[in-house]
Amino acid sequence: MKIDTIRQRLRAFGAQPLHEQRVLRDWVRLQPHDQGRRRAVDFLPKSVREALPAFDVELHAMAQLISQHPSDDGAARLLVGLLDGQSVETVLLPRDGVCVSSQVGCAVGCQFCMTGRDGLIRQVTSGEIVAQVVLARSQRLVKKVVFMGMGEPAHNLDNVMEAIELLGTEGDIGHKNLVFSTVGDVRAFERLAAGPVKPALALSLHTTKASLREVLLPRAPRLTPRELVEHGERYARLTGYPVQFQWTLLEGVNDGIDEMDGIVELLKGKHAVLNMIPYNTIPDLAFKRPSWERARALAAKLHQRGVLTKLRDSAGQDVDGGCGQLRARAASSRSIPIRRVS
Repeated sequence: MKIDTIRQRLRAFGAQPLHEQRVLRDWVRLQPHDQGRRRAVDFLPKSVREALPAFDVELHAMAQLISQHPSDDGAARLLVGLLDGQSVETVLLPRDGVCVSSQVGCAVGCQFCMTGRDGLIRQVTSGEIVAQVVLARSQRLVKKVVFMGMGEPAHNLDNVMEAIELLGTEGDIGHKNLVFSTVGDVRAFERLAAGPVKPALALSLHTTKASLREVLLPRAPRLTPRELVEHGERYARLTGYPVQFQWTLLEGVNDGIDEMDGIVELLKGKHAVLNMIPYNTIPDLAFKRPSWERARALAAKLHQRGVLTKLRDSAGQDVDGGCGQLRARAASSRSIPIRRVS
């Protein structure tokens, strides 16, 4: 279900807008309807109260835990089942965060990512996105939601923005703690700037070379790295919080001195932070993870040269948890049909 569909269902039960918001708030915060100063029994119409038990079951059924894979770093990768038999990955992050998926599969086809190998299967609805957050809250505290799981959020913009608006208004999550991650799409930049909830922005950079970007991200919009940075800078100045540029560090591909010089040229003086993430090794792919010592040295050097750089480890290294790997293993055992995208 989409969130708009949920609202329509509630109206059919006899709910007014204030009643809709109360039910949605209880759902997304994973709190009982009788909690707080105004209990549902005192606030909601009788017809809505009578419909709620069965409707609550429907809401929570949108995202069901299939398996959980805890990691030594405090993260836990969840394989989450959807009502049609498809599955996505949701990651519980250290420090009260959760990473959600916005698509089953992905059409961008990043060469170093497992998720994109089979193309796009279907969009994840706004209700299913929020349901991943609710499921995460059943496991631990959630104060931050990042849209960096399976899929490209800019390719599912309506559903993602609908979920962000609900999370940012009723979900008790600060707007800058909602992080929209994208390879870059002009439509997304326009939509983010116009929305009532303006999330933080994370942009997949990965290289400063336009030609290499076309190879690594073959179906991403044809924005050059410089154009991507310019779009990000405008959004950063609009919102007041820095854009996060994601850099998956690939040994022998984008870890050379020429790339480091390019990063300094593009990002020095910008309202930005570079998140350098050593590659999360995926079997059968040729890319390699550089040593942690080399990654640390590169990050330190960039910081010295005026680029705020944070070295981050991809969650779930010790459980082979690269994005898409859990689903791929499950798909191979369950033979989920795949629709390939050329």
